[in-house]
Amino acid sequence: MEHGPGTPLLALEKIRKAYPGVLALDDVSLHLAPGEVLGLVGENGAGKSTLMKVLGGVVRPDAGRIRLHGRDHRYLTVAEAGAQGIAFVHQELSVFDNLDVAANILIGREPVRGGLLRLVDRAACRARAAPLLARLGADFGPDAPLAALSIAQRQLVEIARALSMAARIIILDEPTSSLTLSETDRLLAAVAALRASGTGIIYITHRLGEITACADRVTCLRDGRVAGDLARQEITHAAMTRLMIGRDLKSLHVPPAAPLRPGGLAAAGLVTQAFPDRAAELAVRPGEILGLAGLVGAGRTSLARALFGIEPALAGEVRLNGESVTPRSPREAIARGIYLVPEDRKRSGILLDMTIAENVTLPDLPRHARAGLLHGAAEARTAEAQRRALGIRAPAVTIGVGTLSGGNQQKVALARWLAMRPRAILLDEPTRGVDVGAKGEIYALMRGLADRGVAVLMISSDMEEVIGVSDRVAVMHEGRIAGILDRAAMSEAAILRLATGQRPEESLAGQAAAEAV
Repeated sequence: MEHGPGTPLLALEKIRKAYPGVLALDDVSLHLAPGEVLGLVGENGAGKSTLMKVLGGVVRPDAGRIRLHGRDHRYLTVAEAGAQGIAFVHQELSVFDNLDVAANILIGREPVRGGLLRLVDRAACRARAAPLLARLGADFGPDAPLAALSIAQRQLVEIARALSMAARIIILDEPTSSLTLSETDRLLAAVAALRASGTGIIYITHRLGEITACADRVTCLRDGRVAGDLARQEITHAAMTRLMIGRDLKSLHVPPAAPLRPGGLAAAGLVTQAFPDRAAELAVRPGEILGLAGLVGAGRTSLARALFGIEPALAGEVRLNGESVTPRSPREAIARGIYLVPEDRKRSGILLDMTIAENVTLPDLPRHARAGLLHGAAEARTAEAQRRALGIRAPAVTIGVGTLSGGNQQKVALARWLAMRPRAILLDEPTRGVDVGAKGEIYALMRGLADRGVAVLMISSDMEEVIGVSDRVAVMHEGRIAGILDRAAMSEAAILRLATGQRPEESLAGQAAAEAV
């Protein structure tokens, strides 16, 4: 459905915002109509976050105006943005682990009972939260504790919170970064329902296939300016990429530079804590990128944690180049040359309040010490070499990692292990929240590692990434490897059939029937 010109819900006109030495936004304009999905794309650092902070009242613009529901505003406060019906679903989760789902959805707006005592009405909270979760197809209830939920499930709680506010404008910032294909489909169905009800949606994502599926228009930012707009009929992956990075992106897959050698990293009958009655068999050869696909909860992350020694294996063994090396701790895995870049980089992969140099050298401090004391110059040399090799965009390695873009933070998480010469590396969602340009750089780094003889295991929920980057794909289903596909056999349908417990050759009709159950 295309929308006529009409009075927009929102118009940002010639918004300008400068910081010392940086022009973050340079006369940026965009508009949003009722019942419209606007895709907002751009590389990390292009100005998307600053623009949304202006809309949310977090940042006051230096120039320009905000026209909201037909009224002009020089700027908004956070309270005014909320009162005007603007709701945000942020990429970085803002849920409370010590509360249940219903409390997180209705935080600050809980129904109360009891007269003067003003007690929270827990039953009313659950009653209000339940239909929102059902609308998103969540597989957990309003009384589930947040601490027991996966990252994907917590993302759905964030989205349910925005839906609970009856907002007229919803900004979705990387809403599917931790969701599986089926969960993404449910979210896109919810977006379509909101659109049909007249809600305006700004959809920000680096997964361009989602923009193609749901957006009515696209606005692209590059270097703080509007690089261009695309009407519905113009929206393609290639067109968006050209606007974002100013050039066409090369094919994702690059074949191995040399014939694969025997050996590498193997899970031999490995039983993890997530599936104590199932054993996984997996082998990643030196020189290859093996994609590991599957639905959320299939056991992929648990397998990676067992390979790295975070979770002790209940049975079976880990082999490296034919030798049994089953690690009982990450320290043992690191000593063997097995490294893990975790999914949630900000909680487990990097330390935001430390510098690039401190992050890069943290796992290998003895090599940068003299007489038991850290040697700053040695740290700086190692970090600077990695900064240049990985193209980390920062003026110096003394810069705090928390000030970097998502793509550069991910490069720092990779840099700490690359400096130690890995023999096998496990990458759990390596490009989550990373823009298309930085993705290409990370893929090139992965291929460079493989070409040096490293066994690379890439866990990803991004189907385009799995098919585009991997030399082979292993698919997990309920703790087991359901099948392994070479490049000739790779397809979204084949991967989904294995992920749902079917054989690759079984029909899509059978898959649909299984999902309906």
